[in-house]
Amino acid sequence: MISIIGSETLLGRELRESLGEHGFSKTLQLIGVQDELSITEEAGEPAVITPLDADRLQGSELIFCAGTIESTRKAFELAGDKPTFIDLTYGLEDVPEARLRAPMVDTTEVVSRVHVVAHPAATAAALVLSNLPYPARHSIVQIFEPASERGQAGILELQNQTTSLLAFRQMEKRIFDAQLGFNMLARYGEDAPEQLQTVEQRIDRHLATLIAKGKTIPMPSLRLTQAPVFHGYSFSFWVELEQRADVTAVEKSLASSHIEVRSVEFDAPSNVGVAGQRGLIAGAIEPDRNHPRGVWIWAVADNFRLLVDNAMDVARVMLPGARS
Repeated sequence: MISIIGSETLLGRELRESLGEHGFSKTLQLIGVQDELSITEEAGEPAVITPLDADRLQGSELIFCAGTIESTRKAFELAGDKPTFIDLTYGLEDVPEARLRAPMVDTTEVVSRVHVVAHPAATAAALVLSNLPYPARHSIVQIFEPASERGQAGILELQNQTTSLLAFRQMEKRIFDAQLGFNMLARYGEDAPEQLQTVEQRIDRHLATLIAKGKTIPMPSLRLTQAPVFHGYSFSFWVELEQRADVTAVEKSLASSHIEVRSVEFDAPSNVGVAGQRGLIAGAIEPDRNHPRGVWIWAVADNFRLLVDNAMDVARVMLPGARS
């Protein structure tokens, strides 16, 4: 039995769809983060989302966590020592047996009962930095975060703020504790449930772990900014290479099974255009006119798809009969 905790969330729905594509929709147990039953739809049929309790969890072989940090930790306490966990919420990061996973970056098989899927922004940054034509001396990564990273509540707050501003009404500020509509945020307000600095530090930790596993890559300088967009990460990379590289060399080096590269004759990729696509799209690659070895790279990724695809790559070795 495969269980999804938080199956009613945006991330949970993306995960359910992916599991269905891999042939596991009929063996899914949908578990909510609340202590009550609810009804949803699965494969065109009504499906019940059951409460979070020990009996259902202990009968599971594999548990995906896609709800809240709190629901993940509660599930881990209730499940006993049999089920394997794939955590997409980072709630089990501090568990001694937890292993950080990003198969798009590192294909090494890991034996553990707890797999924490790396933050999608860390995975994206590691993919770009590990596919450069020459080693980097230094790099700067500016990350633009979408409202959907704060779940449905974040999307609704951005939507409500936008309409309220246009109608000259008072804005709702429960999630960001600041004006995000028509605005960029370097920090949330002090009463926000989760601070932007906390997310930035998690990306930093995960990225440091991922690039330490491969070839020698210096840790980049990283800055996270909250953008007034609903979905999809955008990244601006500045990289100083050890030797001069033209744009064509950078494009050829980046192009891989996980990175689609758009050359100058195509429109630059956007967070809207990447929705539903696997991996990254990179483009608008330009030399730094003020630095002979510097290069600019723009990249975008669907935040949920990147996270879920990595989770499925982790799970595939545990799911006999999974469709690729």
